[in-house]
Amino acid sequence: MRIGSRVNLAPAEISALSQIVGDRLSTNESVLEQHGRDESAYPPVKPWAVLYPLDTQEVSQILAFCNSERIPVIAFGAGSSLEGHVLPIHGGISLDMTRMNKILEVMPADLMVRVEPGVHRMELNVRLAHEGLFFSVDPGADATLGGMAATGAAGTTTVRYGSMKDNVLAMTAVLADGTVINVGRGTRKLSAGYDLTRLIVGSEGTLAVITELTLKIYGIPEKMSAAAVRFATLEQGVRAAAAIVQMGVNVARCEYLDPLNIRNVNKNSGLTLPELPTLFFEFHGSAAGVAEDAQTVGEIVEEFGGFDFEWTTDESERRRLWQARHDSYWSAIRNNPGKRIVSTDMAVPLSVLGDAVAACNEILAAHRFPYGILGHVADGNFHCMVITDPTQPDELEEIREITSQMTSKIISMKGTCTGEHGIGLAKISALVEETGAAAVNVMRMIKKALDPNNILNPGKIMTEVE
Repeated sequence: MRIGSRVNLAPAEISALSQIVGDRLSTNESVLEQHGRDESAYPPVKPWAVLYPLDTQEVSQILAFCNSERIPVIAFGAGSSLEGHVLPIHGGISLDMTRMNKILEVMPADLMVRVEPGVHRMELNVRLAHEGLFFSVDPGADATLGGMAATGAAGTTTVRYGSMKDNVLAMTAVLADGTVINVGRGTRKLSAGYDLTRLIVGSEGTLAVITELTLKIYGIPEKMSAAAVRFATLEQGVRAAAAIVQMGVNVARCEYLDPLNIRNVNKNSGLTLPELPTLFFEFHGSAAGVAEDAQTVGEIVEEFGGFDFEWTTDESERRRLWQARHDSYWSAIRNNPGKRIVSTDMAVPLSVLGDAVAACNEILAAHRFPYGILGHVADGNFHCMVITDPTQPDELEEIREITSQMTSKIISMKGTCTGEHGIGLAKISALVEETGAAAVNVMRMIKKALDPNNILNPGKIMTEVE
């Protein structure tokens, strides 16, 4: 069923929702504007109202009511997604989960933590550090854990510790009709029935609203070291990264930045890195282990033309280097005042990574827009960032055509149109191209079974479910 042509909540509906959440319902214009945008280059779309639930029961009541009235519901966390995930393109309510922000239980002996969805990633790691522990998934932005689960986030540490799909053990979620389900278990192995946990992780809020998560956590390594190496060409760098993984070197992070991104982070972070294609590494383990890993990587990159290899165990230098890497997106924003960035991600098998990055670079270089390439190349995932002027909407259409060319090329190389950003609004047609219409129809059937009235984040991942 399609969402109807209504354009706002009726007074009686506002009254009914207010009975559930009290004064935690807002129709203030600035609040609506805040919840009508994310970090994508899509123009903002305001919701009809913003609700701030405090617990699973309130979420259940809200969804039950909205389902009965056919009111769209879009779960909202930090708003840091990049593919238009949280834009209320059919109106409805933005369900802001950030007041459900309790760290419910830390279980050091089991290497698990139980949290509400509004807890931010960095806040969790500050708490876990007191126990000598950390949560590994690191997308760069200080996103909420519920949002990270909903989008299937990954990031710089995926090559060693995995993505959200690997680190969510269990969850409580609320279906469109208000039904509360508990899926997964706090065990490292589970073979009981369908894997509903991983069905919901990465479903972008289209199947359920997550209200609690049980996550894997890890012991903070005895020693961490960082390294950087430069190359003359883009292809040399990404081929070196693939070789390092193929040879089984124990890297915790391996990131590629092109010269434009190096220029941006230098300007924004006060660094003086040479403006050349660069790989950043991080190694976790014992003091002897990280030294051995760094030495091995130094030998491998030299074979691919790498030079000026340097590594350090100084903690302040390591943090400074990786903070600069995390700030690469924000650096590009700050260095292009008034502009927006279309950031798209793709992933390929390691054996074709060099060819894939070279192909995308060739496509981008043939057009008029400034661009940069960076990514988590040790797991075959890379990002292309294209600068656009939001006052020139025709630019966005042209850039979407360019990204479509790149994703088609990546799919033809047996890669995926998105390794971690998700489908959102931007890659609906690419999903069909990648998986085939039959597979997308299975997704449609799942969506219709769990959300027959199509109220949960409608218009995302696939075209409307009839």
